[in-house]
Amino acid sequence: MKHITFTFDVISPYAYLAFEKLPEVLKGLSYSVEYRPVLFAAFLKHHGQLGPAEIPPKRDWTYRQVLWLAHANGIPMQMPAAHPFNPLGLLRLGLACGDSGRVNRHVAEALFHHVWRGGAEATDPVRLAALQARLQPVRDPAGDDVKAELKSNTETAIARGLFGVPACEVDGKIFWGFDGLAMLRAYVDGDAFFTSGAWEQAAAVPAGQARRG
Repeated sequence: MKHITFTFDVISPYAYLAFEKLPEVLKGLSYSVEYRPVLFAAFLKHHGQLGPAEIPPKRDWTYRQVLWLAHANGIPMQMPAAHPFNPLGLLRLGLACGDSGRVNRHVAEALFHHVWRGGAEATDPVRLAALQARLQPVRDPAGDDVKAELKSNTETAIARGLFGVPACEVDGKIFWGFDGLAMLRAYVDGDAFFTSGAWEQAAAVPAGQARRG
């Protein structure tokens, strides 16, 4: 059995799509999944990047593409009333329902559906209060322990080489993005590509030129 760590931030539409598609993609295989929330903005800061929604033309394309991907894959999806938004309250709420930096699939689903179904404001205080009442967290989402778990999850993910969400990690290999799910399935299913040396060779290609700022 393969153990998969699904790292996500609810701000990412691709993370939502991957979350919804994951059981179908891995159907028939032997695996387990743990779900770990992280703060995507910290990834961007660490790597010196802008998010897709921070580059106006890319923002338009991103929203069009994710809505198309949802349509093509039969996944219900509506853009929230405003995006991007501050996801900290939702991420901490999720962690307050779990332990050791993990949330179960039910909690992760509730967070994703809160954002990506219905077209409402993700950070609306009334909606957040209703979600918290429904999930009944065992800890205070504003507690220092919960805040520390989110920070630890994020820092640990960066240290392991994660650079974006969603990311599925298994056996030290990272499969990034919604379009990485097919590759993930191939690995869990024992595809010969992963023992051919191609994975290692790809990382050994030297950089021909570095862009100067």
